[in-house]
Amino acid sequence: MEKVIGIDLGTTNSCVAILENGSPVVIPNRGGYKTTPSMVGITEAGKRLVGHIAKRQAITNAENTVFAAKRLIGRKWTSPQVKNAVATSSYRIVEGPHQDVRIKLRDKDYSVPEVSAMVLQEMRVIAEDYLGQPVSKAVITVPAYFNDNQRQATRDAGEIAGLDVIRIINEPTAAALSYGFDRKEPRTIAVYDLGGGTFDISVLEIGEHGVFKVVATAGDTFLGGEDFDARIIDWLVTGFQKEHNIDLRQDRMALQRLKDAAEKAKCELSGVRETEINLPFIISSGKNEALHLQRSLNRSTLEELCADLVERTVDICRQTLEDASLEKKEVEEVVLVGGMTRMPKIQAEVQAFFEREPCKGVHPDEVVALGAAIQAAALVSDKQEMILLDVTPHALGILTIGNQFEELIPQNTTVPTTRNKIFTTSRDHQTAVKILVMQGDSKASAEDNEILGEFVLTGLRRAPKGQVEIEVTFEINADGIVSVLAKDLETGLEQSIQVTASSGLTRDEVKAMIDNAQDYMVERRSSEEFEEIRQEAVKLSVEIERLLPQVEQIVATSDFGRDAIDKAKAIVGKAKISIERKNIGELKEHLEQMSRTLRMFKGVVAKG
Repeated sequence: MEKVIGIDLGTTNSCVAILENGSPVVIPNRGGYKTTPSMVGITEAGKRLVGHIAKRQAITNAENTVFAAKRLIGRKWTSPQVKNAVATSSYRIVEGPHQDVRIKLRDKDYSVPEVSAMVLQEMRVIAEDYLGQPVSKAVITVPAYFNDNQRQATRDAGEIAGLDVIRIINEPTAAALSYGFDRKEPRTIAVYDLGGGTFDISVLEIGEHGVFKVVATAGDTFLGGEDFDARIIDWLVTGFQKEHNIDLRQDRMALQRLKDAAEKAKCELSGVRETEINLPFIISSGKNEALHLQRSLNRSTLEELCADLVERTVDICRQTLEDASLEKKEVEEVVLVGGMTRMPKIQAEVQAFFEREPCKGVHPDEVVALGAAIQAAALVSDKQEMILLDVTPHALGILTIGNQFEELIPQNTTVPTTRNKIFTTSRDHQTAVKILVMQGDSKASAEDNEILGEFVLTGLRRAPKGQVEIEVTFEINADGIVSVLAKDLETGLEQSIQVTASSGLTRDEVKAMIDNAQDYMVERRSSEEFEEIRQEAVKLSVEIERLLPQVEQIVATSDFGRDAIDKAKAIVGKAKISIERKNIGELKEHLEQMSRTLRMFKGVVAKG
């Protein structure tokens, strides 16, 4: 059976897993780490760096190293979240040609799905190296509160990375699949997922016979560890400005150093009560005097700085339980997911709200990828041992007169589903109606919601307003594809649309990005193959040259021996030239001859 991987494309770190011998396992990268930083850097020479290697050079190459791209994916340039990122990022964020977001690295503008695809491609390479075979299919997770445009942008990223994304599933749902894997007893659980960039809360019923039913979900796609880091950075910048009258935010390298120090301090304070932040030579003053930043941060100060962020997550939990018509006592288990849930204050607040100690039986950084791998295996398996019933994270409806949002499918409706509603014309002798399909949770003002698509039903009979009845039907399938149909109930005239969310990229742009990504993979695989062969050739050369003096002594008297020595020296010389030329074809041929020469030399030495 073809291997399908599960990928947790995270804001801070990403993780890839597979179902192996009936159990989900996380695949480590070449460095042995189970997670890989979701960071991409472009060097001065134009070389792409992804993961740990990108993170290591982020301070010296701050302007050309991207982190937290997931917070920007699928967003419009005009959104407040993008404005926030533009003001606080060490890399340059610019407006794209379709009112989308682009990231300028060196002299090129990259779309956010393109940057995310580089991280996904790295996940794919990690999986292929581990499995020893190509991988083309994946299940990718997204925050439950992502809208359709953000989901489509994630699909585009997968496609650019050369992956057939067979399903996009919600991160808390994936975590629940992993938590419920091999557990037999039915339970109602809450998954509290606070990661690097996003927050989700989902309530699920895990039933018998592998049924996972999402009851309610909510969240905030711009609330996570990045915001906790930002509070520490603000605290450090404000203190430094008071002391030296210099704003460290104006220096990109200083800003990246602050970010690294803030993240490190935050993580340390989950285990200790106080930590030292020490950044020597952070900036130079106008008199060319090097200034240093040194401050102590304790846990209680951090908790004060971030108190409202923690409270926001609790408020969302409270609202979600109300929406699900659930009492706290009906939630039997609370599962913590995401790196931020290691913070003692968060654990305490979650325990206080749900009135029970959270479950510590899952790995917060790995559980989402493990769940994605379980879902991936289930989708390609002949045996249907698991049923996943998810919900719509946002309400779906249409724009009506007076800029009102008329909801047809409420938030937290189980999918697949079909809902309809009858509307009437709003003007006398109206012969056409425009159906504007929207997604969002603002009932007061339709402007606050996302427009997913529009179409026009024409040819209506002329009649006084209110006398032509139009039935609008919304349908969502298991893959989350939305179809909308408008029908004149008297004449049977109808018009429909399959709503295709937009990532901000055209199909031509996506195709060009796919081609670029494929070229990169060919080049990368070729350079990796050359490096392996080069190392083998160097090793053989060293061995042959080490044995050469001994062999010369033993066979120097015979013509055959001298000829063998000359040939050995020649082949080692040719191999060195091929390495310099990076000629992989020649080097492969020389490897075979060098292997034979080394075997012969070892035989001579053993006999002699």
